[in-house]
Order: sequence, then structure tokens, then C-alpha cells
Amino acid sequence: MSRIKKAFDHKKAFIGFLTAGDPSLEKTEEFVLEMERGGASLIELGIPFSDPIADGPVIQAANVRSLRAGCTTDKLFDTVASIRKKTEIPLVFLAYLNTLYKYGYDKFCSRCKESGVDGVIIPDLPFEERGELVPIAKKYGVDVITMVAPTSKERIRSVVEEASGFIYVVSSMGVTGARSEITTDVGEIVETIRSVTDTPTAVGFGINTKEQVATYAAIADGAIIGSAIVKIIAQYGEQAGPKLYEYVSEMVSGIQ
Repeated sequence: MSRIKKAFDHKKAFIGFLTAGDPSLEKTEEFVLEMERGGASLIELGIPFSDPIADGPVIQAANVRSLRAGCTTDKLFDTVASIRKKTEIPLVFLAYLNTLYKYGYDKFCSRCKESGVDGVIIPDLPFEERGELVPIAKKYGVDVITMVAPTSKERIRSVVEEASGFIYVVSSMGVTGARSEITTDVGEIVETIRSVTDTPTAVGFGINTKEQVATYAAIADGAIIGSAIVKIIAQYGEQAGPKLYEYVSEMVSGIQ
């Protein structure tokens, strides 16, 4: 069983996101371990990019801080390899397609396998263009995580048919960022997905409270928090580790 499948095996998953290299790659390693200690089931690591079009101001600013601190894709792979010596928690990259294209799909997926990255989420990869990447990723055992948006509607069945790892259900239109209210009928989307595949679903975009985590973990197989975690890192910088542990512990406490 893959590490990602284990994260969802007979339990609901809490998934935490952080931008790698913010404020440093050494701290990224520490933060991953603190989030795992707090109860996270899986960690998404954002590869910093100069134009993160799916992200709101909080994560955009983290990308800028990380790039200024000198984070590169090569250095991040080395950091993941170091993390992997200490934990078996599933690790998934969130990256924009140009990063993989420039790096080379085969080289990127090969290094994922070598370092211990289990999957990759690519917000700007159109479903129709997946064919040039997915076979290469499969060769190296790397899941290309499918994203389903509220606008997918009649496309959902075809989009998720061959999904692997888990399915990222986007709860809201627009960019990432904490929201006080989510109006999308996430339950309907999850129901449609489950009629096609048993690949687990996790809901993200906008979630930031224990109550939201509990609600969406009950509807789906897991809940994802990103911007609220990145805000803590922005506020506390190198001292964010204990705060991340506390926050993740609080979020996880709402999951039944």
C-alpha cells in the first residue's frame, strides 16, 4: 500500500500545506515534523514559483520569501530526502507546470522517487494535457493528483475516472485563502466522484477552522488547510514550529 493510501486507510485525513523554503529549508523540515506530531496525515509542500496564479496574497508572499531565501527545486529535493530519513508521512508537491516542464518531466519524477515524494498537485495543468506527464509519473510511482473544481460539473466523471493518490476537491471559486463561508455544494461533488471511483477525496481552498475541518472531513475523506498555516509561518518565522503543532492539533481534534 502506498504512503498516500495509508493516510486515508480507515480514517479521515488532515492535510497541511506550507510553502517550502519559507523562511528556510531547514525550518521547512522542522515544520513538517511538527505538523506530523500535531496529527497531520499528509503534507503538501509548495515549490516556490514567481507567478503562483492559483494562490491568494498569503501564499504569494510566502513564495516571494522562499525565492529570496534561495530555495530551488534541487535544494528542495535534498530537503525531502532528509525529511524522509525521519518520517514516513506522505509528502506531495504543489507545483506549477512550468517548474516541471523546465526541470524535465522524467528528471523531476525520477527525483521524486529517489527523494521520497509521493505525488504532485499541479493547479495549472489542464485535464486535456495530462497525457504528456501522467505516464512518466506512473513509471516512477508518483501520483499526479486530480483537482476537481465547482465548475467541473458534467466533466467530473471523466476527470476522476483514472485519478490516483487522492482527489483534491476545490471548495470555492477563486484563489487560495481563508474564507468565513463556503457556499459550494461540496457534498454533491463528492457524491458524484464516489459514483465513479473509490480514490479518496480531500476538500481544500478556504478551510481554516476546526468546525470547517470537521464538516468537510465528514463529507469527504479529508480536509486541507494551507493559507492559515502559511499565515502562522509569516507571523512567527523561525519560531513557528510550536505554533504549527498547536494549530494542527486543534484542527485535527475536530475530526471524528
